[in-house]
Amino acid sequence: MDVKKSKATVALMMMFMMLFLVNFPGCFSAASHQPNNKKSTHLKHHNGFHSSFLFPVIGNVYPLGYYSISLSIGNPPKVFEFDIDTGSDLTWVQCDAPCTGCTKPIDHLYKPQKHILVSCEHPSCGVVHFPESPHCEKPDDQCDFEIDYVDHGSVLGVVVADVFSLRFMNGSLIHLPLTFGCAYDLKNPGPYDPPAAGVLGLSNGKASILSQLRSFDLTRNVLGHCLSGKGGGFLFLGDDLVPSGMSWMPVSANSKHYLSSPAEVFFDGKPTGIKDLKVVFDSGSSYTYFGFQVYEGVLTLVRKGLTKKPLDTVQDKALPICWKGTKPFKSVHDVKNYFSTLTLKFKDTQNIQLELQPEAYLIVTEDGNACFGILNGTEAGLGDLNVIGDISLIGKMVVYDNEKQRIGWISADCNRLPNSLDSNYKEDIQQPYAANFGILEENHPKTQGSSESYVRVRNREL
Repeated sequence: MDVKKSKATVALMMMFMMLFLVNFPGCFSAASHQPNNKKSTHLKHHNGFHSSFLFPVIGNVYPLGYYSISLSIGNPPKVFEFDIDTGSDLTWVQCDAPCTGCTKPIDHLYKPQKHILVSCEHPSCGVVHFPESPHCEKPDDQCDFEIDYVDHGSVLGVVVADVFSLRFMNGSLIHLPLTFGCAYDLKNPGPYDPPAAGVLGLSNGKASILSQLRSFDLTRNVLGHCLSGKGGGFLFLGDDLVPSGMSWMPVSANSKHYLSSPAEVFFDGKPTGIKDLKVVFDSGSSYTYFGFQVYEGVLTLVRKGLTKKPLDTVQDKALPICWKGTKPFKSVHDVKNYFSTLTLKFKDTQNIQLELQPEAYLIVTEDGNACFGILNGTEAGLGDLNVIGDISLIGKMVVYDNEKQRIGWISADCNRLPNSLDSNYKEDIQQPYAANFGILEENHPKTQGSSESYVRVRNREL
C-alpha cells in the first residue's frame, strides 16, 4: 500500500480535524509528565521514541485463547480491553446503544454521544466500507457497518469518532480523534463469550487505527508484537523497536491482509511435496489453519512420525486431535521431543523460512494431553486459505512493515517488556474473559433502521 498521502487525502483529513475540533475543543493535544514542557508530535523526533507507542499484552493461546491490550477512549477517558487482530482493519468496541449480545456489564460498555456519530457522506465512512460505497438514503444518515467473521460470528454497529488517549514511548501523552466502530449487536457462535470489550483492527487497511495515526504524521505505518508462551508480551505501533537481523519477506500489495509469498512445506527437514502455499499472518486467530489437503498431508506426517512413540490418541474437549502419554504432561516441553519441526520456506525471498518447532503447533491441556494446534481451515469456513495464528508466532518478534510492504520475524524473549515501557501503561489493566471470536472478516455496507437513543439501532435482516 502506498502510504504517501495525496493532496486530496490531506484535505479530507484537515476537514475531519476541523469538524472534530469544533465538537472537542482542546482534545488534539500532547502533554508531558513535566509541567510547562510541551513536546512536538512530529516524526522528526523519531530517534527519541516520540513516534512509537508501546502496550503491554495480556492473554495466552490456551486456555484463554486471545491476546489483548488496554486503550482509553472518550473525555473523560474510559479504559477498554481490545483483542489485537492483524486479520481485520476496523477497530470496534461493545456499545450501549443499547446492545444485543454484548458480554460486558452495561457500566463497562462504551456509551456513544450524538455529536460523535460519523455521517454516511463523511470520507471516514467511505474508508470503512472500501472498496464498496456506503449506502446513504440521506447524506446525514449515520454510517452503519457489519463485520461477518468466517466462524459465522458477526458484529453490527455504527461508525463513530472519539478521542483516544495514547502515550508515546518517551512519556508524552496525546489525545486525538480516531474513527472506530460502536458495536450494538453481537452474534457469537462459539461456546465462549468474546474475549474483550472489542477488537483492535491492525490489518493493512485504511480504516485501521495505525493507518489513521500515520495519516496524522504521528507514527510510521509499522507495528509489531511479541507474544509469550507463558502469557502476555507486548505490542508496538511505529518502528522504534524494530530490531536488526530480522528475516524479511514481501507481502501482497493487493490485499489488506498480510498475505505471504508462496511457500514450500518441509517436515523434519525433508520436502513434503506441498508447494505454492500462501499464508495470512493473523494475530486474531489463536491457532494455525491449513486448507484441507495441506492439513491432511501435514497431519499424516505428524502421525507417521509418532510411530513407536509412547503416545496414544485420546479425546479432549480442547482440540480435535490429541495424544496422551504414560502420565499426564505438565507442559509442551515434556512432549516436544516426540514431534518434528515444520518449516515453511518462502519463494522469491533470500532463503527466508518460518520454523514451526513443536512448541509452535502443540498445546498441553488441563487434562495433561498434548493437542495439535493446527486445524482444518476448510472445515472452519476458510476454504483453501492458510492462516498462521498466535500459537505459531509465540516467542517471536513479528513486525508488519506497511511502509515497505513486508513482514519480518526474529526469535525473541517476549517475557520481558522493553525497558522504555512507561509504568503508566501497567495501570488499569483488566482481565478480560476467554474466547475465540473469529478470524479474518469482511465489511458490508448496511441500510438504516428504527431510531433509538442517539444511534439508529437496526434489526438484523432475515
